[in-house]
Amino acid sequence: MPQPRPEPRVKAYYTDSINQESSYPELIGDHSVDIAIVGGGFTGINTALELAERGYRVGVVEASKIAWGASGRNGGQVTGSLSGDEAMRRQMRHSLGNEVDDFIWQLRWRGHDIIRQRVEKYGIQCDLKQGHLHAAYKPGHMRELEASFAEAERRGMGDQVTLLSRADIPDYLETDIYHGALYNRKNMHLHPLNLCLGEAAAAASLGVQIFEQSPVLRIRHGAKPVIQTAKGQLTANTVMLAGNAYHRLERAKMSGKIFPAAGGIVATAPLPDDVAEAINPKDLAVYDCRFVLDYYRLTADKRLLFGGGANYSGKPSRDIAAELRPAIERTFPRLRGVAIDYQWSGMMGIVMNRIPQLGRISDNVYYAQGYSGHGIATTHIVSEIMANAIDGQLREFDVFAACKHVRIPGSEWVGNQLLVLGMWYYQMLEKLR
Repeated sequence: MPQPRPEPRVKAYYTDSINQESSYPELIGDHSVDIAIVGGGFTGINTALELAERGYRVGVVEASKIAWGASGRNGGQVTGSLSGDEAMRRQMRHSLGNEVDDFIWQLRWRGHDIIRQRVEKYGIQCDLKQGHLHAAYKPGHMRELEASFAEAERRGMGDQVTLLSRADIPDYLETDIYHGALYNRKNMHLHPLNLCLGEAAAAASLGVQIFEQSPVLRIRHGAKPVIQTAKGQLTANTVMLAGNAYHRLERAKMSGKIFPAAGGIVATAPLPDDVAEAINPKDLAVYDCRFVLDYYRLTADKRLLFGGGANYSGKPSRDIAAELRPAIERTFPRLRGVAIDYQWSGMMGIVMNRIPQLGRISDNVYYAQGYSGHGIATTHIVSEIMANAIDGQLREFDVFAACKHVRIPGSEWVGNQLLVLGMWYYQMLEKLR
């Protein structure tokens, strides 16, 4: 099935604060590279950058603009949370044995180091800031935070985390809705669109050929697979698919494995300095412990960027501001009636068991997808794993590829209804926590 036609960037705070818009050519005519990547989000761009640093000739083909999808629309939080970590632990124990806990712990923080090093090495301006609160919305959530704190201390991260009681919260946030929190100094927040655009510029500086506005129509498999668009083609030794929730290629083998869910975000008008200082004096990113959670942070120009919930219909919400305003005003009563300048959504790629999907369609066609709302850090980790695999270092790739995933037969609509049922189940469990 053909990819959708290129679309302009969604109207959002991020798109109105781009450092420098991308301007890469359309794929026209015949081109040849060592590795061709379909998808210009975090996964595709960072895999390309990793491989270019190792001397490979790489091409990236993007249907719209670099970071057009969720990579350029998300909440901007870089945290050590791994969606599906318990499912990973169960399945990966078959491959890793007693090493599985250490493997998962290292995965939690590996993306932070990659991002920080990349920002420093290539001078990427993306409003990178340190500090995050994981907040207890209910008293029962404190048990989860206490366990996380204990593990961090046991693993030598005690200087990076502080467990806060309810009485401590006013020093960090002007709200009375939390029963405590875990303050993590290693976690970060940033402008994701500017990060991805900066990484793309770094890749291009190393010779990566990037093509925008070039929807891929099909892939011809063979000893040298060929990516075909309406006006050109890209021949390679190896191809990687990195379209996540947006791609529609290879449906015979890929359909029914990942499902789109729309996450809604708003950004308020810039807040006066005293208001920004009052509601979030340490300039931290925050999310709470619920299965369907709220998350927020201050932008560089002191807007409150606030997201929450998810629409599992596979279609964007119609009025995100109306949906999120009650949560903003409940969290920060001072902001009652605050102007909301931007509202937007982006499609997350949801996997039933929440384990990122890494695999191969054939010997020389790979794919990586399915971050289930935890994409910034995870995509950077996955990009390194995929680059290693293409470079012949398969150990970590094989661990992920061996994981079993549920494939839902029938239409995407069926899978999304199952997601709705699943989230209803988790919300019922929430009432018991």
